[in-house]
Amino acid sequence: MHSSLIGKVEKAKAYARERNRMQIDGLHVQFHGENGDHDVAIVDGAWSCNCDFFQDWSTCSHTMALERVLDGMVPRATPRELQPA
Repeated sequence: MHSSLIGKVEKAKAYARERNRMQIDGLHVQFHGENGDHDVAIVDGAWSCNCDFFQDWSTCSHTMALERVLDGMVPRATPRELQPA
């Protein structure tokens, strides 16, 4: 392997360990849930999901799962009851 590529691989490994260096501001995920597929997205820091629960609460198991997977790199979805008036 070329020495400059080895350096880039090592740098990538370091970046992957330093999750605080990354902030995702746009993302679309097709989530294969138990009751069907759902489209989950972050656009301009705001979460969306096409499941029924999200429509009422502004959070759901799909967004919460992605928050855990992408911990520190995505904004938290705030349940509607906790949002400022």
